[in-house]
Amino acid sequence: MSQLHHHEDGPTDAPVLVLGPSMGTDLHLFDPQVNPAHGESLAARHRVIRYDLPGHGKSPVPDQALTVADIASQVIDLLDGLGIEQFHYAGVSLGGAVGQQLAVDHPDRVTTLTAIATAARYADPDSWPRRATLVRDHGTRAMIDSREGLWYTRTFAARHPEIVRWLLAMLDATSDEGYAACCEAIGAFDVRDSLATIEAPTLAIAGADDPACPPQTVQLLAYTIRGARFRTVAGAAHLPNVERPEEINRALLDHFGQTSSNS
Repeated sequence: MSQLHHHEDGPTDAPVLVLGPSMGTDLHLFDPQVNPAHGESLAARHRVIRYDLPGHGKSPVPDQALTVADIASQVIDLLDGLGIEQFHYAGVSLGGAVGQQLAVDHPDRVTTLTAIATAARYADPDSWPRRATLVRDHGTRAMIDSREGLWYTRTFAARHPEIVRWLLAMLDATSDEGYAACCEAIGAFDVRDSLATIEAPTLAIAGADDPACPPQTVQLLAYTIRGARFRTVAGAAHLPNVERPEEINRALLDHFGQTSSNS
C-alpha cells in the first residue's frame, strides 16, 4: 500500500504526537489543536504528525479492501520512514479506532492513547457496507445533509457557519472510494476482546451530544482498559476537538503531563 500523506509541526526533537482524523475529514481537522485561537498549541512542546486516511486529503485512494489494522500498519510504515519509534497518539472516530489498533498491536511504541468519539465496536455494523454502497453510487456529497447534529450540534452550526462550511468542504473533497473503503473497515472493526491487553495510559473522551458514539459507548473503553480515564465534553457532538478545542487541548496536555510525572 502507498504511504499516507502527512504534515509535521513543532520541534523535531520534541516528543512525538500522532493525530488521526475522522472519516470524511483530513489532517486539517486538527488545525484547532495545532493553531488554536486561544491557549497553547500542541505543537509548542511536541513534534506533531497529522496524517490523511486512505483516499482522504492527499493520501492515495486505496485499490483494495481496507481494515482498520491495514490503516494502523500504514501509520507504522509512515512513522518508520520518519525514524520514529515511540509516540503519543490521539484520534477522533476512525482515527481513534486506528489508535486502539496501534495500542493493541504495538504496545511498545504507543506512549499514551487518547481515544475521542470512538468505539471498540461501532453500532449497527451491517449499516456500514450499505453506506459504502451509497457513497460509491452517489458520492460523498450524499452524506453532507446528515452531518448537522452528528458531527456538530445544531447550536454550533448556527453560531459558526464558516467552520461548518470548512468541515463539509473536507467531506466533499474526500474520494468516494476512500470513504467507502473506510466505511467497510469500520463495519468490520472489533477489538473488544483485546482492549484489556492495552498497556498505554489511556484517556477516552466523548461528546455529550454525540449520537454516533454516545458517552456510554466511549466509556466502555475506560471500563475495559486498565487504568484508563474517561471524560465527557458538554455541548459537543462527534467532533469535540472542533466544537470545544480549548477543552480538548487542555485534556490532552494534562494527559501527557500526568504520564510524564508518573514515569
